[in-house]
Amino acid sequence: MTIETVAILSPGDMGHAVGRALGEHGLDVITCLKGRSERTRTLARQGNFRDVPSLEEMVSQADLVMSILVPAQASGLARQVAEALKSTDADTLFADCNAVSPDTTRRAGEEIARAGADYIDGGIIGPPPGEGAPPRFYVSGPGAGLMSGLDGMGITVRPIGDEIGRASGIKMCYASMTKGTLALQTAVFTTAEALGLTAVLRAELMESREALYNQIETGTRRLPSVSARFIGEMEEIAATYAAAGVTPKFHQGAIDVYRLLVSTPLAEETSETIDQNRTLEEAVKIFARHLPMKE
Repeated sequence: MTIETVAILSPGDMGHAVGRALGEHGLDVITCLKGRSERTRTLARQGNFRDVPSLEEMVSQADLVMSILVPAQASGLARQVAEALKSTDADTLFADCNAVSPDTTRRAGEEIARAGADYIDGGIIGPPPGEGAPPRFYVSGPGAGLMSGLDGMGITVRPIGDEIGRASGIKMCYASMTKGTLALQTAVFTTAEALGLTAVLRAELMESREALYNQIETGTRRLPSVSARFIGEMEEIAATYAAAGVTPKFHQGAIDVYRLLVSTPLAEETSETIDQNRTLEEAVKIFARHLPMKE
């Protein structure tokens, strides 16, 4: 199968960058912006997407639909696309590239299969194209190899087997470390601030773990702006752990940390408006003003 037209829902921070990269490599990149926000429309223009009027038109034109959006919306979108596939008799390949649990992606796969189309389980690791090394798209399922044609088009495609759930599983494991650790680090410094020990903790880390402190400070700048979407991801990670027989409580705690950040005014920032000069000490003062956290 040759992929010539790719539909991406939705052209957010990751999706629009992926679409732009694929377009720069000669693919026709489309989306449906019906009901989408003005920011999403702006990102779609920046990614040179071609807008089509409906999901039905989108699945009719596309060889591949890539779902790239917040975890909480992934299942709903899969159902909408399945309905569009049924109404048009299209058999367009569908790749769910969201941060969801293996169980969630398997349910989505069943929806798409009932609509008569092939399903790919996907998990994205790494920043958007253009921000360093290309993101890795881990893919699994019987049709996973069909996405290999996109490898090298600003993204790296890594098939890891025929079983739906494997790609989502590796994404869950990876994100449980990275985003779970960010939540823990935020909790540490917010606690230090509440105890009046931020300066002491900073001095100790600058002496013993300077690189770690700098990493935490850099990560904290954007964290409130993405915390709302991270809540859903932590829920999916907790479900993944529980299904594997491992305690889900680490990431249930992370959910509370991200809810704290969502309650702060910094959550209103976007990737375009984040204060790049804000220090970790300044951020945690704001976090601490919104304590106590929910028990």
